[in-house]
Amino acid sequence: MKTKVITRFAPSPTGPLHLGHAFAATVAHDMARAAGGDFLLRIEDIDQTRARPEWEALIKEDLLWLGLRWDGPIMRQSDRMPAYSAALRGLWARGLIYDCHCSRRDILDAAAAPQEGATPPIGPDGPVYPGTCRRDHDGAAPLPQQALRLNMARALQTLSNPLTFTETGTVRNIQSGLQHIDTEYLLDSVGDVVLARRDMGTSYHLSVVLDDAAQQITHVTRGADLFEATPIHVLLQRLLGLPTPIYHHHRLIRDDRGKRLAKRDDARAIATYRAEGKTPDQVWQMINT
Repeated sequence: MKTKVITRFAPSPTGPLHLGHAFAATVAHDMARAAGGDFLLRIEDIDQTRARPEWEALIKEDLLWLGLRWDGPIMRQSDRMPAYSAALRGLWARGLIYDCHCSRRDILDAAAAPQEGATPPIGPDGPVYPGTCRRDHDGAAPLPQQALRLNMARALQTLSNPLTFTETGTVRNIQSGLQHIDTEYLLDSVGDVVLARRDMGTSYHLSVVLDDAAQQITHVTRGADLFEATPIHVLLQRLLGLPTPIYHHHRLIRDDRGKRLAKRDDARAIATYRAEGKTPDQVWQMINT
């Protein structure tokens, strides 16, 4: 029996959708529709200091104006904190995460300390954590209400089979096909990533993995800038006993200077084009030129 294709678009309600969002949503939507599958909408609002209801409302208006309609109910990360907490408690009980009290400045200073003036290695989350707070524990104590990091070395020691995933994108230096994840890359170039931030109770890496599994996503479509984070997600899927979807990393929409569009690019916001009287077809032409 053929597996039903399920994709998702997962914007954060912290600003208006721009042309890059429109392209990302369209890739996910069209992949699902071409296969007779479902296209789901998820609101990634774990950052409650920046999320706003009016931005969420605008996201839905923009998608409908573009002709993109989602299936089923909308998932909101703010409703899923119990699921994130349960996963963290499980990882803590296994001794795979530890609490971290370091500030960004602490991390930069410690990472550069071995060679004064040297630039610390940069991973998908920024400077690779130097392990200042890293410690082994048996998980007997209650889960601390602090920032929590994955003990990468200890996590990799639990694996009995290689980490792999299937990629169908072909942009940048990405080759489609079966991808074999190098554990040395995870140790040296990724390090002990944050799985829960002190002010959120979770992180992007943890929540996206749990949410994809909860929505039974079969194909994750997203920008090529997130390709380097995929090994983190595949590792977390293995640690949490979750399925690994197929990944499709697509091109990014850039401005005239070649810079990737961001939320601050209001001039390229879908709502701005709507207000100017542009049609959805004209927006598609801008994306595809």
